Amino acid sequence: MYSWLRNFHPLLLCFLMVVGACARAPRPGDSVCWSSSISSCSECLRRGPQCAWCFKEDFLEGASSNHRCDLAENLLLRGCGQEFMELSENKVEVNETISSTQVSPQDISVQLGPGSQASVIVAVTQLERYPVDLYYLVDVSASMQENLDHLKTVGVALSLRMSEHSSDLWLGFGSFVDKPVSPYINVHPTKLQNPCSDYEVRCRPAHGFHHVLSMTGNMSEFTRVIKRQRISGNMDTPEGGLDAMLQAAVCQKALGWRPEAKRLLLLMTDQPSHLALDSRLAGIVTPNDGLCHLENNIYVASTEMDHPSLGQLSDKLLENHVYSIFAVEKQQYQWYEELVRLLPGTYLGKLGLFQASNLIELVVGAYKKLLSEVAVSVSLDDRASSRFWVSVSPLCPNGSSANQQSCSGVQPGQTVYFNITVGMHSCASDGKDEDVAVTVRPVGYNETSVIRIRSKCGCRCEHAGLCRNSGQTFCAERDQEQRDSSLNLSCQSEGSDQICSGRGVCECGRCVCDQSRLGLVYGKYCEKDDFSCPYFTGLMCGGRGECVQGECVCESEWTGDSCECPASTSTCQSPDGSLCSGHGECVCGRCECSDARRTGSLCERCPVCQSTCQSNMNCVACLVAQGLGESEGSCCNKSCTSSVHYSDNAAVGQAGDKWVQCLYIGNNNCRYPFQIAAEAGQAELHINTRAECSSSGRVGTFLSVCALTVLCGLVVVAVSRLLLQKRHRPPGGTAVEGVYQCTEKDLSFIPTTNEKTVTYRRDRPPDRPVEMHIQVPKMPFNDPWL
Repeated sequence: MYSWLRNFHPLLLCFLMVVGACARAPRPGDSVCWSSSISSCSECLRRGPQCAWCFKEDFLEGASSNHRCDLAENLLLRGCGQEFMELSENKVEVNETISSTQVSPQDISVQLGPGSQASVIVAVTQLERYPVDLYYLVDVSASMQENLDHLKTVGVALSLRMSEHSSDLWLGFGSFVDKPVSPYINVHPTKLQNPCSDYEVRCRPAHGFHHVLSMTGNMSEFTRVIKRQRISGNMDTPEGGLDAMLQAAVCQKALGWRPEAKRLLLLMTDQPSHLALDSRLAGIVTPNDGLCHLENNIYVASTEMDHPSLGQLSDKLLENHVYSIFAVEKQQYQWYEELVRLLPGTYLGKLGLFQASNLIELVVGAYKKLLSEVAVSVSLDDRASSRFWVSVSPLCPNGSSANQQSCSGVQPGQTVYFNITVGMHSCASDGKDEDVAVTVRPVGYNETSVIRIRSKCGCRCEHAGLCRNSGQTFCAERDQEQRDSSLNLSCQSEGSDQICSGRGVCECGRCVCDQSRLGLVYGKYCEKDDFSCPYFTGLMCGGRGECVQGECVCESEWTGDSCECPASTSTCQSPDGSLCSGHGECVCGRCECSDARRTGSLCERCPVCQSTCQSNMNCVACLVAQGLGESEGSCCNKSCTSSVHYSDNAAVGQAGDKWVQCLYIGNNNCRYPFQIAAEAGQAELHINTRAECSSSGRVGTFLSVCALTVLCGLVVVAVSRLLLQKRHRPPGGTAVEGVYQCTEKDLSFIPTTNEKTVTYRRDRPPDRPVEMHIQVPKMPFNDPWL
C-alpha cells in the first residue's frame, strides 16, 4: 500500500530539506520593507514605520540599491551600523513650562512617520466651586411678554441659590427677535419702529441680536436692566435664536466673559429657530463667517449673512468654552430635543411656565448636570484630515472605559484621563515634512491641550547625497571602456580567473551582482551571499559572520563552521587561571574533561578521586587477569581511568604525601603492590617479578574453603532439627520430646505401606516387559526419629 512512498522517499526527503532551508532563511521578498522598485530613502520610509535605510557608502557593495531598505535588525546583521541608518522614529515631547489647573499637559509635540502612531494622556480635573458667568439670551417677541416679566425677580434669587455651588456668580443679558428684513418682519414704515402698532402697544424695533448688559456681579443692576426691557414683534413663527447664540459666544470681549469662569449661555424662547439656508427667502446667500459683528452692542451683519449651521455653531461654542442651556416651553420641547443632540455641552430644560422658581431650578440643575459630564472634542486641520487620524478613549474615575468621548457622574475633585492617539496614513504628495495641530478641547473648560504633529517624510542623508546611493558606478563612455579588457581585471579577485565570481557582470571596472531567487548576492567580487552557508539558531553563520564562497567568515570573537563557537577561552577559565582546572581542554567554549571521573562545567568536581586505592582496584584486577605487561590500548582502558606505568621494582616511590601504597590480592592468593600518585590520581602498578605465589598459600586456601563448607553443613542440620521438633509439638500442651501424639482419626488416614510399580527393560526385551510389584513397609509414625 505504501510502496509508492518508499519509492519516492529520497525525493520527499530532498523536498523537505529544501522547504526547511527556505523556512529558516529570511529572503528579501519576505521583508515588508524590501521592494525592487525602491531607489531612495524617502520611498523606503514610506513603506512603514519599521523600515530603515542604510546610507553607508560601501554597504552591500555590488548589490542594487533596493537592498539598502530593510528592517533595522536585518541591516545590522548585514553590517550597517546604527549611525548609518535613517529611521522613521516616533517621538513624544511634553512642554512642562506651561502651568495648568484643569487640563494637562497643554502643549505636546509628536513626530510621526508614514503608517505610525503615538498616544498621549490628557488629564481633565473637575475643580470645586468654579466662578460662573451666566448670560441670559431672551426671545423678546410679543409672545414672550409674560415670561419677560418673570425675569425681574430671578437675579437675586438665583445668586443666592448658586452660592451653594459657586463662589462667584456674574450675570449678563441680551435679546433677539429675528433678521429685520422681509419676509420675517413687516417692512411697512409704520411697522419698522413699532411692530405692535396694531395693538396700541409701544414695542421696540425688531433686531437680530442686541447685547444689553455685560457680565456683572451687581444683582441690582441686572434687575434694573431687566425691568427696562420691552418686547418686539415679527411675522413668522421661527426666531433667530441660533444667529444670536453665535454672536454671544464669539463676542467675548463685548460680553465680558471671564477667562477663569464657567460660561453658561441660557437661551429662552417659546418658538423654534431658523437654520442655515433659511435666509435665502430674504435673498441672503452669504454664509455666516463665525466672527463678531457688534457695533454699539447691535449685531450689524444680521441682514448680510445667513444663519449659522449647527456644525459651525457647535465649533464656536467649543472654541469659546461655552455651555448652552435651552429653556423652552413643552410645545417646542421635541423640536429642540433633536437639535441639542448635535450640539456638545448642551442641556435642554422643559418649563410649563416661565416662573422665577422654575427657571432657577432649571439653571441649577443644568449647571450640576453639565459639570458632572466631562467630554472632549478633537479638531484637526481640514487640509490634513486625509493623511492623519485621531481617536479618543476616556478612562473615567469609576474605572470604566467608555467607547464615547465623555464620562458622566464626575464629582468635584475627580480627574478624567483621555487617551489621545494620533496616527499618520501617508505623506504629502510632494514628500515634504509638514506640521499639523490637533486641538483637544474639554467641553465647557477654558483650557485646551494642543498636540503639534511633525511628519517625517524626508531623510537627513539627502543633504549628504547618500539617500540615492546605488552602489554602482557607470562610465561616461560606457561602451568604449567596457571593451577595455584591463577593466575586467579589477572585477577578478586575487587567484581567481572568474569575473565577479561567475555571479555578476563587470561594468566599468566594478561588479554588478546577479539577482538570485535564493537570496542576495553582493560583495566587491560578488563573492558573498546570504543563502549558501550553514545556519545556526535559525541564522546563517549564526548572525556572526558573512558567507564568502560558501564558507562562513566569522567575526573576530567567533569561530566554527557556522560561527557557533566563541574564539575566546574565557568561558573555560578556572578561578586559579588554568583552563578546565587543568583536567581538560576548551572546545567551542566548553570544557571537555580528559579524566572521565571528573564533572562540572570546569572539570572541577571529582568525588572518587580521593579514594585512590579502591578506585583503581578494578584496573589492577583487569591487568592481572590479562597478564602483566598489557599496553594502555588494551580492553582494560575502560576500567583504568588513569594512565598506568609498569616496573619490576616494587618500591619506586616512598609512601607519603605524594605516593599512596596499595595492595591487590588476586584469586591465587598472590599479592600485587602498586602505588598511586595522591595529587594527580595517577595509578602506577609495580610488581615484584622475583616473588612467586607459595603452595602453602594454595593449601591454606583449600583448608579454609573446606572448613567453611563443613561449618555451613552443620548449620543447615541444626536448623532442620529445630524445625522438625517444632512440628512434633502437640497443640495446646507441653511437648513430649521426640514423640508426636496423633489421634485415632489421624492414624486411620496414615498408610502402613508404600506401593510402587517399577518397570524394567532389557536390551533385547521379550514380547512384553516384566513388571515387578514392591511393597515397602513404612516406619510407624509415632516411633522416634534417630
